Amino acid sequence: MATTEAAAEAGHSAGMPQLNFETWPNQIFWLLVTLVIVWFVVAKIAMPRIGGVLAERKGTIGKDLAAAEELKAKAKAAEGAYTAALESARAEAAKIIAATKADIAKTLAAATAEADAKIEAKSAESEKRIAEIRAGAEAAVAEVARDTAGALVSALGGQADAGAIEAAVSARLKG
Repeated sequence: MATTEAAAEAGHSAGMPQLNFETWPNQIFWLLVTLVIVWFVVAKIAMPRIGGVLAERKGTIGKDLAAAEELKAKAKAAEGAYTAALESARAEAAKIIAATKADIAKTLAAATAEADAKIEAKSAESEKRIAEIRAGAEAAVAEVARDTAGALVSALGGQADAGAIEAAVSARLKG
């Protein structure tokens, strides 16, 4: 135990070994050796690998940007084609609508003309029947008027003259 205490006291009295000027040349030598090894590892091994990874990433990013620009151009071209196709379809639809409207108008005009002709024919037929009914009614009125006039003259005590009654009824019916 006495030896450990003596060694401990000797260590305390000497101080920290890093600050002992007698060991500095040895420490500086190993510091320089360590720095050279670290520099060699970093410069010759780590830096080229890091540089390679950075170059690869830069190339990948550049390729991705170029592909994105190409896809953007394709998208604009597709949009232009879509817009042109849409405008073409709208123009075609407008032509079809105009043609359909013209066909409908033509069919409607033909149907209207046919209906007008039928109405005109029925109207002419009705006018003819009305004229026949009017002529029959006038003849019936004239006959009733003659009969009534003859009956009145006879009832009032006179002699009914058929020619005079006919002339009087005809004059009255004419206005």
